[in-house]
Amino acid sequence: MTTDSSTYEEVTIFLVDDDDVDVMGVQRALRKLKILNPVVRAHDGLEALELLRNPSTVKRPYIILLDLNMPRMNGFEMLTELRQDKALASSVVFVLTTSKADEDKVEAYQHNVAGYIVKNKVGEDFMGLIEMLDRYWRVVELPAQPTGSKK
Repeated sequence: MTTDSSTYEEVTIFLVDDDDVDVMGVQRALRKLKILNPVVRAHDGLEALELLRNPSTVKRPYIILLDLNMPRMNGFEMLTELRQDKALASSVVFVLTTSKADEDKVEAYQHNVAGYIVKNKVGEDFMGLIEMLDRYWRVVELPAQPTGSKK
């Protein structure tokens, strides 16, 4: 996709997933599509919140790709904490999970996620997901400042 580079704002991809294979799949798809956006990874919700609360670690704007089933703090617990934190509440989150359960989809959307993506629908190489995200962050305006912050 061709874009005027003067208007393109780099978006950090924040992967919150304990599955190394899935993370490698996303990274491989980024390389194949020649997408050079920074990628930051957390292995669970606790680590993710810690990184998000340190602005030098995960730079805004960012998109979070969040797995639901993780140790220590799962995706729903992280979403609850994220939405209650004024500085993080506006974070754009896509759930990326193996769960096809309707109750998980409903709960995720009740936490205001931007999308719910089932990993086996994405495919082994994650190309469709990355192409969709590339179009998404080039079209939508993402918050560059935390909720309540002023430039």
